[in-house]
Amino acid sequence: MGYFKTALLMAAMTALFMGLGYMFGGRGGMLGALVVAGLMNAVTWWNSDKMVLRMHNAQPVGTGDRSGLSQLVAELAGRAGLPAPAVYLIDTPQPNAFATGRNPQNAAVAVTTGLMQSLSREELAGVVAHELAHIRNHDTAIMTVTATFAGAISMLANFAMFFGGRRENGPGPVASLAMMLLAPMAAALVQMAISRTREYSADRAGAQICGNPLWLASALQRIQAGAARIDNAAAERNPATAHMFIVNPLHAYRHDNLFATHPSTENRVAALRQMAQEMGARAEPGATSVPRAGRPGRGPRGPWA
Repeated sequence: MGYFKTALLMAAMTALFMGLGYMFGGRGGMLGALVVAGLMNAVTWWNSDKMVLRMHNAQPVGTGDRSGLSQLVAELAGRAGLPAPAVYLIDTPQPNAFATGRNPQNAAVAVTTGLMQSLSREELAGVVAHELAHIRNHDTAIMTVTATFAGAISMLANFAMFFGGRRENGPGPVASLAMMLLAPMAAALVQMAISRTREYSADRAGAQICGNPLWLASALQRIQAGAARIDNAAAERNPATAHMFIVNPLHAYRHDNLFATHPSTENRVAALRQMAQEMGARAEPGATSVPRAGRPGRGPRGPWA
């Protein structure tokens, strides 16, 4: 059902894009809009991982890192049936993480130094598993495409404002102005709705990969608390990437409203706890085996520094 809803939302965004193209240049403009969108998506899809990692100044983590992060990612990737993705570290005190890449063979997982310092090993395993679920579900490619569509729609809306009303039998200036204002907003709403849909799916799949939904539930609560009080300067400079993080790095929403890039953390935690009851998972760390490259994270947070 999640993929069906995502497909419908992406179809709506495509129709909106084609409608703007038609406003701009009739049938020719509609076809031209599709060509432009295809080219933009091809370039962005191919280079999305490099672009996003560069925006956040992410640095690669070697396989011999003493924290054991690379080994943890590799072993959880094996559980998920994935090739081991590249691992990156972002130097920011805000706890957060994201995955990027056009496919599982060209994927990367990036975590912040704040995340490494604030989570236990079990909680970190839950976060990494969530990001691996995004990779396995091809969510990283889907979100790249929707972000590109949203940007292109905003660009076309501005063109339509200046030129749409001049086309013979085209809409008048009032209709063009309305489209300029409403089309980007509608595109953003669709993009956010797709993001929220995929987060719930990745939570469930990530809990299955790491073996205990309560680890991810606990991690989400800690990350939410940290994100609400600690700024992420790179994310603030690049707000279009906010939907990629496991928790919104810009600001928190209490409800799953139309303008939220993520579901509310309370709703996600409730769903994971329900899943834990169904699985019979225990709350204590170590209830289910987790790959251990270093010391287990029991007691004080952050055994990774």
